[in-house]
Amino acid sequence: MKKSLLSVLKALFVLILLNVVGNIFYTRVDLTEDKRYTLSVPSINSVEKFESPVIIDILLDGNLPPEFLRLKDETRQLLEEFAAENKNIQFAFVDPLKDAATPDAVIGELHGLGLTPTHVTVDQGGKVSQEIIFPWAVINYNQKSVKVPLLKNKIGTTTEERVNNSVQHLEYAFANAFSQLNLSDKKRVAIIKGNGQLEDTLIADYLTTIRDYYNLGVITLDSVANNPQKVLDQLREFDLALIAKPTEAFTDEEKFIMDQYITGGGKSLWLIDQVVMEMDSLYNESGTAMAFPRQLNLNDFFFRYGVRLNANLINDMYFTQIVLASGEGNDSQYNPVPWYYHPMVFSKNDHPINTNIEAVRFQFTGSIDTLPNSYSKKILLQSSPLSKIEGVPRQISLDIINKAPDKESYSNGNKPLAVLVEGEFSSTFTNRVKPVALNEVLENGPDNKMIVISDGDVIRNQTRQGRPLELGYDKWTNNYYGNKEFLINSLNYLLDDNGLINIRTKQVAIPFLDEVKIKEQKTRWQLINIGLPLVLTLIFGWAINAFRRKKYSR
Repeated sequence: MKKSLLSVLKALFVLILLNVVGNIFYTRVDLTEDKRYTLSVPSINSVEKFESPVIIDILLDGNLPPEFLRLKDETRQLLEEFAAENKNIQFAFVDPLKDAATPDAVIGELHGLGLTPTHVTVDQGGKVSQEIIFPWAVINYNQKSVKVPLLKNKIGTTTEERVNNSVQHLEYAFANAFSQLNLSDKKRVAIIKGNGQLEDTLIADYLTTIRDYYNLGVITLDSVANNPQKVLDQLREFDLALIAKPTEAFTDEEKFIMDQYITGGGKSLWLIDQVVMEMDSLYNESGTAMAFPRQLNLNDFFFRYGVRLNANLINDMYFTQIVLASGEGNDSQYNPVPWYYHPMVFSKNDHPINTNIEAVRFQFTGSIDTLPNSYSKKILLQSSPLSKIEGVPRQISLDIINKAPDKESYSNGNKPLAVLVEGEFSSTFTNRVKPVALNEVLENGPDNKMIVISDGDVIRNQTRQGRPLELGYDKWTNNYYGNKEFLINSLNYLLDDNGLINIRTKQVAIPFLDEVKIKEQKTRWQLINIGLPLVLTLIFGWAINAFRRKKYSR
């Protein structure tokens, strides 16, 4: 008896000792094949500076469909990893509609805060119902709040793919939000004006979004004529220049200022239309308009970087829709129709900028040629294999929607539409007469990056009653496209010094049960899981009873 008691006390002592040692020397081991619970170094750095509580409310609780339960579990496990790095991180799952006296009012309030709900169809045993879910998290720290989207939708994806996309996006989404809360010294973005660029209202949603990450300012290039050195000095105070759909030609003096800014290390994001054509031009009695080249005087400028923007139009079988009205007065009907000059561009997911994004909508875009030189060039987006090039000048007519396309002519696709250029940039004006005198002219510069996109309308948001709508949202078809995320990723990549954007390339694979097999083999596995244990219990009981009878019958 004493030996048994001593053994129990020893075992208890060992368990207590292991528990104490485990608390002192805390560690976690990630045994998953894809290391989904191993945080990257930039993610760990994003939470190191928190010195007071970080409160995270995840609006993903209650009666959730299976796919959202999986997303909830993955979110919890990821936040546990962040909390293990910094004990100030605290999180809780809440159901925003639980015990709500007026659910519609709560939904409206959350929608007004930018927390857009998702409507999900739930099929349980043949009973179909509609659920409203808010796949968002809200992070609060020192009077600052950041919204984190948890759900990643992509056109044409299955439930499994949607959950995989969302889980793969989680680490970047939270790390990016934590970094945003810690921002003290924001980088500066210059919005270039003076050459007929898009009005502020038409790029308002994008500017409002990036304002959380960067300080914004306006530089007007038409001041170059009076004081070029002053404009260059002002421009050099910014880390990046954004040029959104210029419609007026750049003078050589303006090009030289931009050249010196870029050669000096300034990043740049160019959205250029080489063809004059707008959808509004077609809304006339004839339903036609002439598309012709736009002269921006930038060909030699981009040629230096190995990029040529072509004055043509992409006609693509992977298209987005436009809405046309038929009938008059109260009998008017608005019907979505295919529009081959508005390509729906899907990403190849081969770069941090384009990984796991929704299809991007282009409008009257042209192709880009990449030319061989010492700079590295990466095609971020391209037209579909079923696309073709049409030269300009060209008459564009709404009547094309009434004609079946000649599919055999769509054989020259995969044309670059967005290109990233990287390298040690040299001046376009090397061995040329300089248009203006500057205090110091740079011929060669440090490592640099620029992105060139062959459509200025990629950044353009629609408006309703004078108010800007979300970039990527089409009010006529009620569709959402990935323009906003693509451009934010582009800006983050150009300005990211800590490698946070590279988290987007992390691949996570979530295993799912086969729904077809579940339905076909449901009865078999129910019998195995319920019946087999009962049978084994009976057999084991019978064997023990038989053994006891045999042993004690002597």
